This record gives sequence, structure tokens and C-alpha cells, in this order.
Amino acid sequence: MDFRWWRRSFSGALLSWMFLFLRISCLDKAPDFTFVHEATSAPLEIFYDYIIVGGGTAGCPLAATLSHGDAKVLVLERGGSPYTNPNITDIGNFASVLLDKSPTSPAQPFTSEDGVYNARARILGGGSAVNAGFYSRASTPYIKEAGWNQKWVEQAYEWVEQVVAFQPPMLEWETALRDGLLEVGVLPNNGYTFNHSYGTKVGGTIFDKEGHRHTAADLLEYGNPSSITVYLHAIVHKVLFRRIPGRARPQAYGVIYKDANGVKHQAYLNSDPKNEIILTAGAIGSPQLLMLSGIGPGYHLQKHGIQMVVDQPLVGQGMADNPMNVLLIPSPLPVEVSLVQVVGITRFDTFIEGASGLSLVYPLAQRLAKSFRLILNEGNYEPFKVVPEAKPIAVDTVNEVVNGTLRAGVILEKITGPLSRGHLELRNLDPDDTPFVTFNYFKEPEDLRRCIQGMRTIISVINSKAFSKFRYKKMPIEALINLMLTLPINNRRRHANAMFSLEQFCIDTVMTIWHYHGGCQVGRVVDKEYRVLGVDSLRVVDGSTFHQTPGTNPQATVMMLGRYVGERIVHERYLSRRSEEKN
Repeated sequence: MDFRWWRRSFSGALLSWMFLFLRISCLDKAPDFTFVHEATSAPLEIFYDYIIVGGGTAGCPLAATLSHGDAKVLVLERGGSPYTNPNITDIGNFASVLLDKSPTSPAQPFTSEDGVYNARARILGGGSAVNAGFYSRASTPYIKEAGWNQKWVEQAYEWVEQVVAFQPPMLEWETALRDGLLEVGVLPNNGYTFNHSYGTKVGGTIFDKEGHRHTAADLLEYGNPSSITVYLHAIVHKVLFRRIPGRARPQAYGVIYKDANGVKHQAYLNSDPKNEIILTAGAIGSPQLLMLSGIGPGYHLQKHGIQMVVDQPLVGQGMADNPMNVLLIPSPLPVEVSLVQVVGITRFDTFIEGASGLSLVYPLAQRLAKSFRLILNEGNYEPFKVVPEAKPIAVDTVNEVVNGTLRAGVILEKITGPLSRGHLELRNLDPDDTPFVTFNYFKEPEDLRRCIQGMRTIISVINSKAFSKFRYKKMPIEALINLMLTLPINNRRRHANAMFSLEQFCIDTVMTIWHYHGGCQVGRVVDKEYRVLGVDSLRVVDGSTFHQTPGTNPQATVMMLGRYVGERIVHERYLSRRSEEKN
């Protein structure tokens, strides 16, 4: 029997904070976008002023913004609509999205070459339609380093927040996590805020008070319906280039895409030098599409038989994924269903977050009990130790775990950066097939040091007075560590010393928090205005341009970036038009 499907499915559930949610019926009426259609209804040849490839977290706000200029905007999204899928719109079905392994799943599964299970959004709204919903801005130093205009950034964030950001309800488990972080020294208490500052805070969420998700697709409400067209299930295969006499560089002038029936379509730019194709296909899709279109390392393109447009060795380089490590904490008390609401922003470059609402199924409870018994029989290692006099009492806890329904939450740590980098290479010529991706988790020793400090902070929070009522007092930390080592959370080797070495534990149990980025970085593949170097009329605007993840969670900044760059493009077009009129 092939257990790979089960392993990935189990991991998907665990990666979605490892809890099976209570179903909450809270579907609001879906937006009635008259400009959204299936690609099967599209003409075989169409012309627009802007062609946006990817209706994701950046693509939707970008399209809505550009539609208010004097231009026609086309969005080509390879996935479907989030409004027809209750697993997306309902917080109670969050885990189901990541468990969907169907060919049209909105969270396309893949495994990196590091052996870490991951997912790639395939839905209008992109990652904002399948993530845990936490909303938090980038720090002021990050904004300055990116060279963005602070005033424009602030306005762009506010534009996004009017539609998709909400204050989460703070119930008992999340409150205990917040108070535990404060107790162990993750100070100060910054209260409820979108801003990024050292200390502990309650951030925003894209789930409203009824538990209904609001994605980047909702930002299309800002769009001018007479100037924008969105085609779903439209898979772009390549960007088309031409050479124009008098121009030194190739110019992007169109794209080839296929609809759900496999029919080939072509979309072209209208004849105006200000018109552009903009890739917003994400940190995997954008570098992949550049390579498929002939922009990338020459030797790699030649290997796949792709005609080279620009030999650009830095396309696909600088790929990074912020490593996540977690502990699952069984609770003797019922816990609320919550996604990430609280974050501890430490001064050693680690973020501590948590989620709750899991009722552990019997086999998982049995596995935890087995881990607990192992510790009771053999655990005599620093920094964790079960003293002899505690063992008889602890046996009662084992029985309670086995005989009852085990409720739980998870506390995770994610390091900033990271410093470790990898690369992306084409697997084949199919744009819908995820390429080979290597992230090189913990290649840089500083990343591993941060993980160790983060895990120590998690352990301190679990042992804090504030969190005490949500953990079994007699259950040692090493039982929780051993449990993580026995679960199929990734496809990496387990080492015997990982139970007693936080360093090895970080390496062996690393997971993704879906914050991967890089591949088309500013200054390497695109300039500071996100124009692709070496060609004309082509930009990339998404997380592939980042050198590191912005703040604790990137979605707020990716949505902001779509709006920000859109505003700059509209402004440039306006100034150019005024200049033409004067002349």
C-alpha cells in the first residue's frame, strides 16, 4: 500500500495548525463581479493596455488600481473563484483547503528538494485565500530599506485595510499565549495594532467577526468594472517578445495562455509604449514564467530547449522560506477555534505565534501517550528531566490522555530573514507544474541559532503561570518534543539525538509557514520600479522580488505592494500623457 498520500494529507492537516475546526456557517453573499469570466469564454485573440499574469495577493489590488487610469486591464488567473468554495470562505474549513489534493486544488501541494511539504496558491486572491489570515504590516526599517515612499505606503496599507483587515476576538487560549509571552519577557505589550514593533501584540486578521474570509480578490471591488476583465482557469505558458528597430532591448508585447479545455489564446498589448505586461504569479510562478519565456540562466534554458531572450543567471536565485518549528500542546480544558492572532516579536529575530482548536483523534492521542511513556522510562537528559517523585503522578496524566478526547493548540516560532538561500529550476515546460525548489533551510548557522532561541521561548511560555491552565501539568516538555519527531510532518530524516538537542530538533522537524520569497529580487532581476532588467514593457510585482519576508507575515505588504506600484504606474502614465499634450 502506498502511504505517501496519507503522509502528505496528514502533514497538510498538521501544517494548518494541526487542528480540525468546528464548522461555522457564515457564508456572506459573494461579490457580484460582472467582469470575472471563465477563460473558455475569451476570444482567441484580445488586446489590452495592461496584462496582469496572476490574480493573486498582489495582482488583484494592482488590477483594481490600474483600472482607474485611462487604460484597459486584463487579469489572467490559473485558478478558480474563492467565492464558490466554502472551504476557502469559512474559517471552520481552513484545514480542508490544505488537505485538498485534487488536480484543481486551490492550494497546489509540492515538496521542496529539502523534503519539506509545501503548497502553492492556485485561486483568485492567491495566498490570501488559503492562508491563516494574520494581518501585520512591515516594519519602518524594512520600508526604508526597500526605498518605498513612506506616505504612499501608509496610504496603500490603509486602502487595503478598509476592505480586508479586522480586529480578532481575543478569547482564553490566545489571551493565555499573549500573557505568557509577556511573562517570559517578550516586552512591551503593544496591544492591538497592525504595526511591527518589538514586543507582544494582537495583530489583525482577514477573517471578520462571523469567521468569513476576506481575500485580496475582495479588493477588486475598488476596480472600474468597465476597464477590467478577469479570466479564470487561464494558464499562461509564455510571455512573447519582439525586437523593434532603434531599441536596444527586446520588448514584451503579449502572452500565450490556455483555458480549461486546453484551447490556446493570445493576449496582446495595445500599441502604446506605456503599456505593460506585469507578472504577479508569486515567488514560484514569476521566476518560472520568466524562464519559460526565455529570461533566465542561459545554460538552463538551453537544457530545456527554450529560445533565450536574455541570459539572466539571477532568475530563480535567492529563493528563501522562513523555517517554522512548532510544539503541539494538549489542553485539559476546552479551547476556542483560533488562527494566528497574537505574535511575540523578539529581539533575537524570531517571531512566536500560536493557534488553537484541535480535538486530537484517538491514534494521535495514543502516539502522544507512547511518547510520554518513553520519557517516563528513559528521560534523564538536560535540559529536560522528569524527576523520580513525579513519575507516579505523571502516569495518571498518560491515562487521562488515552481515555479522553484530547484538545490542543500549537505554538510556533518562525525566524526572520532568513539568511539561508536556495534556488529554483524548471522541472519541465508545463507552467502549471511546480518546478524544482530548494530552500536550504538552516544552511546559515545564524538561522539555526535563532530557531533554538525561539524554541526555548516557546518552552518558557508553555511553562509560564499565564499558560498553565492550558497544559497538563505533569506532562514533560520532552514528551511534546518526541511527539513532533514521530509525526510525518515532513520528508526529512530523524536523528536519535533530536529529542534532547534543540539544534537537531529544529533541523529534523522544520516545516513551512508558506512565506517563501525571492527568485526575481530587486536589484538583481528587477529594478526599484519592478521593471525586469534587460527588456522593455515587463514588470514583476509580488513576493518573488523580496530579499526577506516583510514583518511577521507578508500578506499585508504584498497587497500593499500591488496598490503601491499600481499608483506609481498610474502616476507615471498621467505625467507622460501631460507631457505629450504640452508638446
